[in-house]
Amino acid sequence: MADEGSSDPISVYSGEDKAWTILSSADPGKVCADASVAFDRSSGTYSVKSFGSEFFVSPSQRTISSPTESGKKLIERPDCFFRLSMLWYLSSAKNIPLKGLLVKPEQIKGGQIFARGTHKLPLNDLAEKYSSDRDGFMNMGLAYGGEQEQYGDAAFRLLPFPRLPVFLTLWLEDEEFPARADLLFDATCVQQAPVDVLWSIAMMCVNIMLI
Repeated sequence: MADEGSSDPISVYSGEDKAWTILSSADPGKVCADASVAFDRSSGTYSVKSFGSEFFVSPSQRTISSPTESGKKLIERPDCFFRLSMLWYLSSAKNIPLKGLLVKPEQIKGGQIFARGTHKLPLNDLAEKYSSDRDGFMNMGLAYGGEQEQYGDAAFRLLPFPRLPVFLTLWLEDEEFPARADLLFDATCVQQAPVDVLWSIAMMCVNIMLI
């Protein structure tokens, strides 16, 4: 977890280098069981499903690649949220069932980072963009492998990683109230990744909707 005074919630992890080092020394069998991914021993590469695309992670080469255009865009984003989140998920995930209990980010232990200054999730921007565009909201979510859910006026479940679902919900604007958007995790999220990485995953999920 980052220092209270840190300006970067993932700075404590020393970026990708530390994550690669941990993953390189991990037992592939355990990683596969815990993270619900596959490993090809001939190439030394993990295969991970994320946002409806397939990704290949090579600890020895320290590379992440994808055959899809949407996957390549995620990898190449300058904010690095995807790469860091992928590596820390593979290093941290646990083989446990989902609880089916949804929680807001600020409700989880250490979740104060989600509501702090520049680290606050841009959910207002998301609500403003899709304030009266239910179809646009749903179509964008479905394009990233989302599955429709029955919350609010529109909602879907994204799978940034196999054991870490993220739920995005939209309430459309009306004569009385402005539009509102919420992001929710399954309560097991804190067992799947450090809270700093959960912040990165949440930012990634909102940002792809704002493209």
